[in-house]
Amino acid sequence: MSFFCGDSVMSINEWLVQVLFLYRDLCKQPILIRAAGGIYNYLYQLRPSSDEPGQIKTEGSSILGKFQITWRTNLGEPGRLQTQNIHSTPTPSKDVDLRAVKIPPVIFLERPFMVNLCLTNQTEKTVGPFEVFLAPSVSGEQKTVLVNGLQKLVLPLVEAFESINFDLSMVATQLGVQKISGITLYAVQERKYYEPLTDIEIFIDAE
Repeated sequence: MSFFCGDSVMSINEWLVQVLFLYRDLCKQPILIRAAGGIYNYLYQLRPSSDEPGQIKTEGSSILGKFQITWRTNLGEPGRLQTQNIHSTPTPSKDVDLRAVKIPPVIFLERPFMVNLCLTNQTEKTVGPFEVFLAPSVSGEQKTVLVNGLQKLVLPLVEAFESINFDLSMVATQLGVQKISGITLYAVQERKYYEPLTDIEIFIDAE
Protein backbone atom coordinates (compact mmCIF):
# COMPACT_ATOMS: atom_id res chain seq x y z
CA MET A 1 0.00 0.00 0.00
CA SER A 2 1.25 3.50 -0.84
CA PHE A 3 0.19 7.03 0.12
CA PHE A 4 0.25 10.12 -2.07
CA CYS A 5 1.76 13.18 -0.36
CA GLY A 6 1.74 16.13 -2.76
CA ASP A 7 3.67 15.05 -5.84
CA SER A 8 5.51 12.19 -4.09
CA VAL A 9 4.54 8.65 -3.21
CA MET A 10 5.57 7.07 0.10
CA SER A 11 5.24 3.52 1.33
CA ILE A 12 3.24 2.52 4.39
CA ASN A 13 6.47 2.05 6.36
CA GLU A 14 7.77 5.51 5.50
CA TRP A 15 4.41 7.02 6.44
CA LEU A 16 4.35 5.19 9.79
CA VAL A 17 7.88 6.37 10.61
CA GLN A 18 6.92 9.99 10.00
CA VAL A 19 3.78 9.63 12.09
CA LEU A 20 5.75 8.10 14.96
CA PHE A 21 8.31 10.93 14.90
CA LEU A 22 5.52 13.51 14.89
CA TYR A 23 3.74 11.76 17.76
CA ARG A 24 6.94 11.59 19.78
CA ASP A 25 7.49 15.35 19.42
CA LEU A 26 3.90 16.23 20.30
CA CYS A 27 3.40 13.73 23.13
CA LYS A 28 6.57 13.68 25.16
CA GLN A 29 6.71 11.51 28.24
CA PRO A 30 5.66 13.63 31.24
CA ILE A 31 8.07 14.03 34.16
CA LEU A 32 6.45 13.30 37.50
CA ILE A 33 7.81 14.90 40.68
CA ARG A 34 6.74 13.34 43.96
CA ALA A 35 4.93 15.43 46.53
CA ALA A 36 6.47 16.49 49.88
CA GLY A 37 9.97 17.34 48.77
CA GLY A 38 10.37 15.58 45.44
CA ILE A 39 13.34 16.78 43.40
CA TYR A 40 14.19 16.65 39.71
CA ASN A 41 17.48 18.19 38.61
CA TYR A 42 18.05 20.09 35.35
CA LEU A 43 21.19 21.48 33.76
CA TYR A 44 20.85 24.21 31.14
CA GLN A 45 23.48 25.72 28.85
CA LEU A 46 22.81 29.33 27.88
CA ARG A 47 23.94 30.60 24.49
CA PRO A 48 23.65 34.13 23.05
CA SER A 49 20.79 34.40 20.60
CA SER A 50 21.14 35.89 17.14
CA ASP A 51 20.13 39.48 16.57
CA GLU A 52 16.39 39.73 16.15
CA PRO A 53 14.26 42.72 15.09
CA GLY A 54 13.01 44.64 18.09
CA GLN A 55 15.42 42.94 20.48
CA ILE A 56 16.70 45.40 23.06
CA LYS A 57 20.33 45.11 24.09
CA THR A 58 21.99 47.07 26.86
CA GLU A 59 25.73 47.57 26.48
CA GLY A 60 27.58 46.21 29.48
CA SER A 61 24.45 44.71 31.03
CA SER A 62 24.84 41.45 32.95
CA ILE A 63 21.12 40.56 32.84
CA LEU A 64 20.46 37.26 31.09
CA GLY A 65 16.70 37.35 31.54
CA LYS A 66 14.13 35.48 33.62
CA PHE A 67 13.60 31.74 33.97
CA GLN A 68 10.02 30.51 33.81
CA ILE A 69 8.65 27.07 34.65
CA THR A 70 5.08 25.93 33.92
CA TRP A 71 3.46 22.67 34.92
CA ARG A 72 0.21 20.82 35.48
CA THR A 73 -0.84 18.72 38.45
CA ASN A 74 -2.34 15.23 38.22
CA LEU A 75 -5.78 16.88 38.14
CA GLY A 76 -4.79 19.18 35.29
CA GLU A 77 -4.46 22.37 37.32
CA PRO A 78 -1.83 24.71 35.81
CA GLY A 79 1.12 26.13 37.77
CA ARG A 80 3.69 28.78 36.97
CA LEU A 81 6.91 29.99 38.56
CA GLN A 82 9.10 32.84 37.33
CA THR A 83 12.42 33.96 38.80
CA GLN A 84 13.82 37.45 39.17
CA ASN A 85 16.32 38.64 36.57
CA ILE A 86 19.28 36.26 36.35
CA HIS A 87 22.65 38.02 36.23
CA SER A 88 25.78 36.62 34.64
CA THR A 89 29.16 36.79 36.33
CA PRO A 90 31.06 39.75 34.85
CA THR A 91 34.24 38.74 33.06
CA PRO A 92 36.96 41.39 33.23
CA SER A 93 38.32 42.24 29.81
CA LYS A 94 42.08 41.99 29.32
CA ASP A 95 44.06 44.00 26.82
CA VAL A 96 46.63 41.22 26.48
CA ASP A 97 46.48 37.48 27.08
CA LEU A 98 49.45 35.27 27.96
CA ARG A 99 49.09 31.49 27.86
CA ALA A 100 51.24 28.37 27.65
CA VAL A 101 50.94 26.62 24.30
CA LYS A 102 53.32 23.67 24.45
CA ILE A 103 55.33 21.90 27.15
CA PRO A 104 57.60 18.88 26.54
CA PRO A 105 55.91 15.58 27.43
CA VAL A 106 59.10 14.34 29.13
CA ILE A 107 61.18 16.60 31.38
CA PHE A 108 64.35 15.44 33.11
CA LEU A 109 65.90 16.69 36.32
CA GLU A 110 68.38 19.57 35.89
CA ARG A 111 68.03 19.37 32.09
CA PRO A 112 66.86 22.62 30.38
CA PHE A 113 63.51 22.45 28.60
CA MET A 114 61.48 24.95 26.59
CA VAL A 115 58.01 26.23 27.42
CA ASN A 116 56.30 27.68 24.36
CA LEU A 117 54.14 30.70 25.22
CA CYS A 118 51.77 32.88 23.22
CA LEU A 119 51.10 36.57 23.85
CA THR A 120 47.94 37.96 22.21
CA ASN A 121 47.03 41.62 21.84
CA GLN A 122 43.25 41.90 22.33
CA THR A 123 43.00 45.64 21.67
CA GLU A 124 42.78 47.86 18.61
CA LYS A 125 46.15 49.49 19.25
CA THR A 126 49.78 48.42 19.25
CA VAL A 127 51.04 47.43 22.70
CA GLY A 128 54.46 46.74 24.17
CA PRO A 129 57.31 46.23 24.51
CA PHE A 130 57.10 43.65 27.29
CA GLU A 131 59.30 41.74 29.69
CA VAL A 132 58.62 38.19 30.83
CA PHE A 133 60.19 36.91 34.03
CA LEU A 134 59.61 34.53 36.92
CA ALA A 135 58.22 36.37 39.95
CA PRO A 136 59.37 35.23 43.41
CA SER A 137 57.03 33.11 45.50
CA VAL A 138 54.63 35.12 47.68
CA SER A 139 55.01 32.63 50.54
CA GLY A 140 58.80 32.82 50.34
CA GLU A 141 59.15 29.13 49.43
CA GLN A 142 62.00 28.10 47.17
CA LYS A 143 60.86 27.47 43.60
CA THR A 144 61.65 24.06 42.12
CA VAL A 145 61.29 25.17 38.48
CA LEU A 146 63.49 28.11 37.51
CA VAL A 147 64.33 30.18 34.45
CA ASN A 148 67.43 28.89 32.71
CA GLY A 149 69.77 31.66 31.52
CA LEU A 150 68.64 35.28 31.26
CA GLN A 151 66.13 36.04 33.98
CA LYS A 152 64.17 38.52 31.84
CA LEU A 153 62.97 37.89 28.31
CA VAL A 154 62.28 41.06 26.25
CA LEU A 155 59.39 40.94 23.78
CA PRO A 156 58.81 43.42 20.92
CA LEU A 157 55.71 45.47 20.11
CA VAL A 158 52.56 43.51 19.28
CA GLU A 159 50.23 44.89 16.63
CA ALA A 160 46.45 45.15 17.15
CA PHE A 161 44.77 41.75 17.47
CA GLU A 162 48.03 39.98 16.63
CA SER A 163 49.91 37.26 18.54
CA ILE A 164 53.53 36.32 19.01
CA ASN A 165 54.94 32.98 20.11
CA PHE A 166 58.15 32.66 22.07
CA ASP A 167 60.08 30.09 24.11
CA LEU A 168 61.12 30.38 27.75
CA SER A 169 64.01 28.16 28.80
CA MET A 170 63.48 26.55 32.21
CA VAL A 171 65.07 23.92 34.42
CA ALA A 172 63.70 21.77 37.26
CA THR A 173 65.63 21.10 40.48
CA GLN A 174 63.46 18.39 42.09
CA LEU A 175 61.91 15.10 41.00
CA GLY A 176 58.23 14.24 40.85
CA VAL A 177 55.24 16.50 40.33
CA GLN A 178 56.30 20.15 40.34
CA LYS A 179 54.71 23.45 39.36
CA ILE A 180 55.75 26.15 36.95
CA SER A 181 54.53 29.22 38.80
CA GLY A 182 55.02 32.95 38.69
CA ILE A 183 55.50 33.57 34.94
CA THR A 184 54.74 37.30 34.84
CA LEU A 185 54.28 39.85 32.07
CA TYR A 186 55.39 43.47 32.47
CA ALA A 187 54.53 46.33 30.11
CA VAL A 188 57.66 48.50 29.96
CA GLN A 189 56.17 51.82 28.76
CA GLU A 190 53.05 51.62 30.91
CA ARG A 191 54.99 50.26 33.88
CA LYS A 192 52.21 47.76 34.41
CA TYR A 193 52.39 44.25 35.85
CA TYR A 194 49.85 41.69 34.68
CA GLU A 195 48.50 38.79 36.68
CA PRO A 196 50.95 35.85 36.66
CA LEU A 197 50.19 32.90 34.45
CA THR A 198 48.17 30.14 36.10
CA ASP A 199 50.37 27.48 37.70
CA ILE A 200 51.24 24.57 35.41
CA GLU A 201 51.88 21.10 36.86
CA ILE A 202 54.67 19.03 35.29
CA PHE A 203 56.33 15.73 36.11
CA ILE A 204 60.10 15.66 36.50
CA ASP A 205 61.81 12.35 35.74
CA ALA A 206 65.30 11.08 36.46
CA GLU A 207 67.53 10.18 33.55
